[in-house]
Amino acid sequence: MIRLDGKTALITGAGRGLGEGVARTMAAQGAAVMLVARDGAAVQAVAREIVAAGGKAEAMACDVSDYVAVERAVAATRQKLGGLDILVNNAGVIEPIAELAVSDPKAWARNIEINLIGAFYVVRAVIEGMLKSGAGTIVNVSSGAAYRPLEGWSAYCSGKAGLAMMTRAIALETQGKGIRVFGFSPGTIDTEMQVKIRASGMNMISQIPRANLSPVEHAVRGLLYLCDPAADDLIGQDASTRDEAFRKRVGLPVNT
Repeated sequence: MIRLDGKTALITGAGRGLGEGVARTMAAQGAAVMLVARDGAAVQAVAREIVAAGGKAEAMACDVSDYVAVERAVAATRQKLGGLDILVNNAGVIEPIAELAVSDPKAWARNIEINLIGAFYVVRAVIEGMLKSGAGTIVNVSSGAAYRPLEGWSAYCSGKAGLAMMTRAIALETQGKGIRVFGFSPGTIDTEMQVKIRASGMNMISQIPRANLSPVEHAVRGLLYLCDPAADDLIGQDASTRDEAFRKRVGLPVNT
């Protein structure tokens, strides 16, 4: 596991699941972390536990679909933690899970507001400072759903597909300027989102038994690898824990 001493990270969707796991691990590896999520109480609780364990953490409520709130969170990160070196763009929702013909239009639009527009808002708020300093790492949490349609997931697939293209656009526009940007597909991991997916009974992903889901720790390890210069050849690409070559690089078990 890489060390992150002296680095500061902003993690969205950090109250549970992958975001929480990344925040805890980054702090354990020496980074100062700002945890944000719509559920302010959840991120505050995680931050307190990180501090109690000897780490450095702050937390605040933030809806990434509100650009003013995002700017406030970015400013607070720099003010309270002294900088912003790493962005983990993890906030996301799966709902609505429904066939497009019967999906709720407002819920569909809300999914895009969070999964794509919200991700853009956070990048927009951090990237100017990163460009001025000539350094920064951005990890946009993607999904295999960005590349293949799944029944009932039209909003989620569309948002993640847009996010994958945004990652490539950032890489193109910041080439040679010190910005390291990646997409990261964590695979089917054991989180609260998977509980909602199984309950829906919609498409083949809902049929995966919980026992067959990957542990969050595997995804955390893969994501942290992208924060190391060893991953520079992957800039602008989507790394996936389903890819055996990537798993070998990260040190994860390879499926046989």
